[in-house]
Amino acid sequence: MIEIDAVTVRFGGLIALNEVSATLSAPVAGIIGPNGAGKTTLMNVVSGFITARSGRVMIEGQDFLPLAPHKRAQKGLRRSFQKEQIADDLTVLDNVLVQTDWSLTNARAKRAEAMAMLELIGLADRARKIGAALSGFERRLTDVARCMVGGPRLIMLDEPAGGLSVEETDWLGDLVLQIHRHVGAQTVIIDHDVELIRRICAETLVLDFGRRIAFGPTAEVLADPRVKAAYLGTEEVGQ
Repeated sequence: MIEIDAVTVRFGGLIALNEVSATLSAPVAGIIGPNGAGKTTLMNVVSGFITARSGRVMIEGQDFLPLAPHKRAQKGLRRSFQKEQIADDLTVLDNVLVQTDWSLTNARAKRAEAMAMLELIGLADRARKIGAALSGFERRLTDVARCMVGGPRLIMLDEPAGGLSVEETDWLGDLVLQIHRHVGAQTVIIDHDVELIRRICAETLVLDFGRRIAFGPTAEVLADPRVKAAYLGTEEVGQ
């Protein structure tokens, strides 16, 4: 469970996040909003790439904001970026294994775990393929596998369906739904594909201009007039 409590971020005179609060407890939760709404900024605060002016982020009862980014990773925080972080000169297997370099687990156990994740994402037969030879979809899947090794507690995916076909997005969605069962981690996903969010996220937080405008069960949130106004540009209803 991730508890976001009154998180505020300022860039000079710009308020990027304005006292955003939400408690995400579902195995798969979504964060959506128009471009510039503050979604990635919030993810960057949680992962340690941006320092919040105020607020707290509690993961399973522990405040993560005082921790250095590498300490957050050691305590089970994983994330992907809008552009997948795949080393072109490493194999698929080595791209996954590099995420466990800090772990004290023995090499055989690390390799077994990495291969199990590659089996889950459907790339076990391409474990020796180098990153430069992967398709965009294979790179994205490898990125997800990297997030799933080493005992993750929270996995954050930033627009993982970007550039994927409908079929690839469906495959990705099915994979995300399996993460909690296989590794026990909660997944928080940012994506512009509202249908993907509707299908896989039990609850969704909606941001607009750095403010929380809706949060709750995904079906209810997507039916909220304020959310429709934010996405469609219609006149916003009263608060």
